[in-house]
Amino acid sequence: MRVMIGTSSKMNLTSTEAAAYLDALVPLISDLPDRQLFVLLPFTSIWVARDRLAGTGIGWGAQDVHPEDAGAHTGDVSAPMLADLGCTYVEVGHRERRRDHGETNESVVAKVGAIQRWGMTAIVCIGEVQRAPSDVVGEELDRQIERLAATDPGHLVIAYEPAWAIGVGAETAPAAWVGQVHTMIRTSLATAGPAWQAVPIIYGGSVAPATARDLLGQPGVDGLFVGRQALDPRVFSEIAHTPTTDPAVRQRRAGA
Repeated sequence: MRVMIGTSSKMNLTSTEAAAYLDALVPLISDLPDRQLFVLLPFTSIWVARDRLAGTGIGWGAQDVHPEDAGAHTGDVSAPMLADLGCTYVEVGHRERRRDHGETNESVVAKVGAIQRWGMTAIVCIGEVQRAPSDVVGEELDRQIERLAATDPGHLVIAYEPAWAIGVGAETAPAAWVGQVHTMIRTSLATAGPAWQAVPIIYGGSVAPATARDLLGQPGVDGLFVGRQALDPRVFSEIAHTPTTDPAVRQRRAGA
């Protein structure tokens, strides 16, 4: 299992801006064959990622998808449309989508089905809205995870993104807390069967160069999902180059 480092630009980067961004980013991170890197751009800029990232080893994808493959869904984008653009990953269930568009655990699972049906990997965001004791958080995450039992673990990534740690001015989640929650998520996934042990669990929530090393040092953290910090290619590169120094972490990843 390679360490996953990726970013969603959210509603940023026009196609022109995305071209300049990727032209600056690719040379900075092309020396990382031991990392699984990805960039998720707005729908209108995905074609730029296809053109700029093809052959680089850096994956690209989308920030949402409609659960149906086609039909009378004005303004929506389907999984076959994304697959046609060469997408590897599609993010679903982000807290902002749940908040702004009323997405539920059920609708997220339907989207996962569409993504996997077209050979792509779903990055499913889960997390609690407010800080709470670990047992309360565990129960909430279990409810979100249990809906995924019928999906394909081979084309799935779990992104733990607590709502209270996302956005400008948000709290910074302590690395030890993130490690504890990731361990709970891994335990919850294990109940679905052996194949689920290999599902990567990455962390997103105000990730920055100053916090990346401690986060990646946690045994349960398989990678980082970077937000606004990654809009600066140099900052994203710095985070992507973060070393993993914990021998136990290296051994677990090497054996996965």
